[in-house]
Amino acid sequence: MSWRSILSLVRPEHWVKNLFLFIPAFFAARLSEPAVLTRTALGFVAFSLIASAVYVLNDLVDASHDRNHPDKRNRPVASGAISLRQGVFILIALLFCSTALAASLGRGILIFSLLYFTVNIFYSFSLKHIAIIDISLIGVGFLLRVFAGGAVAGVEVSQWLIVLTFLLAMILGLAKRRGEYLVETKGHTFRKALEGYNLPFLDVSMVVCSTVAIVAYLMYCFSPEVTERIGSNSIFYTAFFVIIGVLRYLQLTLVYNKTESPTRALLRDVFLQIVLLGWIGSFAWLLYAKKWLI
Repeated sequence: MSWRSILSLVRPEHWVKNLFLFIPAFFAARLSEPAVLTRTALGFVAFSLIASAVYVLNDLVDASHDRNHPDKRNRPVASGAISLRQGVFILIALLFCSTALAASLGRGILIFSLLYFTVNIFYSFSLKHIAIIDISLIGVGFLLRVFAGGAVAGVEVSQWLIVLTFLLAMILGLAKRRGEYLVETKGHTFRKALEGYNLPFLDVSMVVCSTVAIVAYLMYCFSPEVTERIGSNSIFYTAFFVIIGVLRYLQLTLVYNKTESPTRALLRDVFLQIVLLGWIGSFAWLLYAKKWLI
């Protein structure tokens, strides 16, 4: 068992998803507070550890199926680089460290972290085989990240943030299933839930969720409560980045078929990275400029 195999097993590249923990504090304009930033960063570490525990659990459960997959057969457990016993030991170690750190940060993030792991137990053993339920649970996972971020930062999570997070997660989940479906149609069967999907359904569902997400974001931008809290009517300018980003992701998915792994798409696509940085920068200016200039 090498360190490279362990890193491959815990999937640190997927920790980018846990940046959702920073969203509540970011939107509340409190990330500039050292105490909030420190607690949120520690919460990110705790959630990343428990997310890695979920990946280890999933690999242990799916090892026999992964051996027949063209890509997943190279995963440490499926390939034999890490034995089942070693995998269980790593799983327990990750659970212990994440739970201990979360408990030190407060009851809220501990509950959401354990709930995330519990949901994924049901997902790994049964619910991932049920179409629509499987991607809905992906959405729930992202919501739990946001709730954990709100708990650790002491920030209330708004209804807008809940809706937008769930829609974004659904888009990512549908894109992942679409990528898997394309592999499935080549004569391989890897996921039972794919029996409940076909290409037209996945394409239409992605477009529907993307459309609703854009409309919801525009409603958020023009909401009186939001413009009053931010103290600016210019927030709608950030919507341009959202629209372009969604279109780019749809292009990667529907035109180039490159999104079996949404995380990989973000890490490798410069276009998406520039758009995301533009959105973060413009929003940060609206939220924090007054504090920085005072």
